[in-house]
Amino acid sequence: MLEGLRKELESRASELASEEINTIYLGGGTPSILLIDELKDILQTIRQNYNVASDAEITMEANPDDLSQAILSALREVGFNRLSMGVQSFSESDLKLMNRRHGVMQAVQSVKWAKTAGFANISIDLIYGLPNQTLEEWERNVRIAVELDVQHISAYNLTYHEGTVFYDRLKKGILKELPDELSLQQFELLISILKDAGFEHYEISNFCKPGLYSQHNSSYWKSKKYLGIGPSAHSFDLVTRRWNVSSVSGYLDGVENNKPYSESEILTEQDRFNDYIITGLRTIWGISEELIQTEFSDIYLAHFQETRDRYLTSGHVIENSGIVGLSPVGLFISDQIMADFMIVE
Repeated sequence: MLEGLRKELESRASELASEEINTIYLGGGTPSILLIDELKDILQTIRQNYNVASDAEITMEANPDDLSQAILSALREVGFNRLSMGVQSFSESDLKLMNRRHGVMQAVQSVKWAKTAGFANISIDLIYGLPNQTLEEWERNVRIAVELDVQHISAYNLTYHEGTVFYDRLKKGILKELPDELSLQQFELLISILKDAGFEHYEISNFCKPGLYSQHNSSYWKSKKYLGIGPSAHSFDLVTRRWNVSSVSGYLDGVENNKPYSESEILTEQDRFNDYIITGLRTIWGISEELIQTEFSDIYLAHFQETRDRYLTSGHVIENSGIVGLSPVGLFISDQIMADFMIVE
């Protein structure tokens, strides 16, 4: 796999030959199981083939059970300056339900070790809306995260995707889905506590200390170019969307033998408009009427204006200097609002 990643990195360098690389993200899956030398080789390959900015944000996605003081110090030494930790919960029963390998103390200790190692930009993931999770239990989770003084928190409502263990348990009656009203209360509580703690709510599920946005994820939401390496990785060059095959063996066979291992599509105007709606509306940067007017046909501007006016009247969106974004109440029905702003034939 590592050799395959190296070969793809080398073969696709020309795609970003004139670009400065501002973010590098090793994630999706669990790259923290790799050896330090293997991670170092990946970063060296990138630096040798791409123009990496001196102040680039370089993030490592990791599980608490893969980390130690020595490993975290080594990660800093090889060049990682941001850490994204899959904590998920500060409740032992929740972690057991989600079949996580780490315990609460491991998660807390990993954050403290990361700080000692010199990480000044630490993000943790939390999940709410878990079966039987009370409002009080969720509040405890959030307050522990605040007390740990991390710079970034991503909090997601549990969703039951078909094919997952949680979905199967739900269908068998082993688990009972939390009522929507309680999940909504948990989301409201999250927003309130983090606001009081000085966090910016800059994307529906993401919060950060002032200015410490995830630069990498913000690039997706701002429709910037990105290059994805590895099985299932997606890339975007402003015109074309490309995705690699999900099969590990199919990916490696293609890379090794110069066979096709990806598919691509040229985005239509409708695709580009809908992508802009989905990515822009979910952030504090919102949607620009001027951009829609200059980048898209009149039919898209008319649809945008009609939908905007309707949601301005209902109070679900706000407008400031031609930028439209979700209002506090709009956050809670964001999926419906996005769907209405999109154009579907």
